[in-house]
Amino acid sequence: MAIRFAPLLRSAALVTALAMLPATTAGLAAVDGRSAPEFGKLMLVYQRVKAYYVDDVTDDQLIRGAIDGMLASLDPHSSYLDGTAAENLRTQTEGSYGGLGLSVTMEDGVVKIIAPTKGTPADNAGLKAGDYITHLNGKLLYGGTLDEAVEQMRGRPGTAVDLTIYRPGREEPFDVNVERAIIDLKPVEYSVDGKIGIITVSSFSAHVGREVQKAMAGIRSDLGGSMPEGLVLDMRSNPGGLLDEAVAMSDLFLERGQIVSQRGRFARDNESYSARPGDIAKGVPIVVLIDAGTASASEIVAGALQDHHRGLVMGERSFGKGSVQTVVQISADSALKLTTARYFTPSGRSVQEGGIEPDIKVPQMSDPDARARAKNAIRESDLRGHLINEISLEDAELEEDATQDPRFNVTPEELEAQGIEDFQLDYALKTLRNTRLARLSGTNTGGSGKAQ
Repeated sequence: MAIRFAPLLRSAALVTALAMLPATTAGLAAVDGRSAPEFGKLMLVYQRVKAYYVDDVTDDQLIRGAIDGMLASLDPHSSYLDGTAAENLRTQTEGSYGGLGLSVTMEDGVVKIIAPTKGTPADNAGLKAGDYITHLNGKLLYGGTLDEAVEQMRGRPGTAVDLTIYRPGREEPFDVNVERAIIDLKPVEYSVDGKIGIITVSSFSAHVGREVQKAMAGIRSDLGGSMPEGLVLDMRSNPGGLLDEAVAMSDLFLERGQIVSQRGRFARDNESYSARPGDIAKGVPIVVLIDAGTASASEIVAGALQDHHRGLVMGERSFGKGSVQTVVQISADSALKLTTARYFTPSGRSVQEGGIEPDIKVPQMSDPDARARAKNAIRESDLRGHLINEISLEDAELEEDATQDPRFNVTPEELEAQGIEDFQLDYALKTLRNTRLARLSGTNTGGSGKAQ
């Protein structure tokens, strides 16, 4: 997700407007004449339910249901956040929480994993993008809301939960016991492989731009003060986060030009973000790793580096969420998460539905279930009510990455025998090393990822 928090004045204005809406049928005269009959229907249904429903229902239950239904009719990413949900959202972007470390969505009433956060209990338990969670502690997890499912999976650190998982490609569901832990938001990690730096960004929570800058400094320190000969930016299974942090990270590697633009219904929602001079990687070749779990804010970074020819994007087509959500405070303990704009890459591409197409498609051959899960991988275009891309996309384009590339016919067992645990990362490292050798020999490599 790409999220912005609305300025206080804008939020206050909305609160005032809501407070002034009359709660009686007579007060509907103050509403736009074209809308008044529809509000009248709503009040009539409310009255009839209160009068005739088989069980007694509270006003809170009915009003919350009406709000949820209203927002659900818009798109999959607009929702009402009560006290708990609003706090959960802020926690995910600013703090830590007790849970499993999963990014999930709802597909036809079933909870589906978009991506586990690297290094969390869910990731360590072997849960994968595309898995379905059918039962929680033996109880069927179906038909409720996504917030309810998330609330059940979170809990006190040290307590365990039994998940029943259906994984496409396997004949039978299987059970996984996962112990909850404090999910500290440490979204940036780095390592060095030979003379190549690897920066892994697992989410775009607060201060990611600053942490990536620190990671680059750490890589140089490990290399004795020298610049790396290549850099891998690993954003696989990164579900997104804060728009400002995606811009900040992109800016670190770009000397100039637009990073991303957003266009909304009103002029006030139209913005453009540009890079300032200064590339912390000093022009060294970059490979950006993405997959079906790479979404929203991480797609902004991948799209910006790809359009400016600053990085070679490698892996699998990304999730395809090209919209921005703004969090608008309604009261002290409630807010709206509302889709307010679409975003576009520097070349004017919208990633909505189609996602970011890698320059080099590389499947994850070291994962024995990867091919089967790829056929059922969930993306933005699969979500009910998703925004339509303003540029028509052919179905063949969206399904192209499901075809088998004859270059990649190695088995997971063969890779394991070679000591390769992560085929995509290994392929990226070899590409950078080959690029360096080609540059030393004066060969034109065509797509090295170097700034052009």
